[in-house]
Amino acid sequence: MHSSVEPIDRMIPYGSEHLIVLIFTVVLAVVAVLVARRIRGTRYENQALRISGWVMLMTTVLWILWGFLPGNWNIDQSLPLQLSDAVRLITAIALLTRAGWAIAISYFWGLTLNLQSIITPDLNYFDYPVLEFVMYWFLHIAALIVPIIFVWGLGYRPTWRGYGIAYAATLLWAGTAFSVNTLTGANYGYLSHAPAGPSVLDVLGPWPVYILWEAVIIAVVWALMTWPWETRDSRTNTAVVGTTGTVRRNNRHTLVT
Repeated sequence: MHSSVEPIDRMIPYGSEHLIVLIFTVVLAVVAVLVARRIRGTRYENQALRISGWVMLMTTVLWILWGFLPGNWNIDQSLPLQLSDAVRLITAIALLTRAGWAIAISYFWGLTLNLQSIITPDLNYFDYPVLEFVMYWFLHIAALIVPIIFVWGLGYRPTWRGYGIAYAATLLWAGTAFSVNTLTGANYGYLSHAPAGPSVLDVLGPWPVYILWEAVIIAVVWALMTWPWETRDSRTNTAVVGTTGTVRRNNRHTLVT
């Protein structure tokens, strides 16, 4: 089996394949929201979320284990320390449990940090290009679509407390990934140097300046993503979900069991 730290090929950003994926993602997001609104408050809501959660969790775990196989292993790719690895697991938890903290984190991570991997993909092919293509896009698109469904389809709203928890979780992940990078020479989260291909990081300056700018931009963008849901009008007819106070939910519909 061929295996190398150096990729055998890579996807060209904004080539035909990438543009087709972007169009598909937009269409899927619209359809998913419409379906979610239709099943909201019915018994199908719980069933759909639970099934989707198990699919997401099993796919994520199997893909992580795939990277640990002797023929696939390399220190730069195989450890589940990319933020996309973390958001997939948290997204699965959100689907399975509807825990407020998981919904909040999936909202902020899925619609911003994960979105970077969709807009400017750094997709390298090492052994099985078709499989690597499908898994990359399935997992990244799912992490984008799920919070869209929760917020615009099912009526969940992040709170300022959810904003704070998501930011703290990001710092915890970054500290963990950077520590592993220092010990292994890897570059999880691009916390040790910029990605090889084009990236939005290119406009933020060299390492480590772009990390500082990322921290500031994330704080501001996430605040703007929270504020519309926390105005007095937006909080009307909503109720806090769970005990953490990280999300509220529009209570226009009562769940039918």
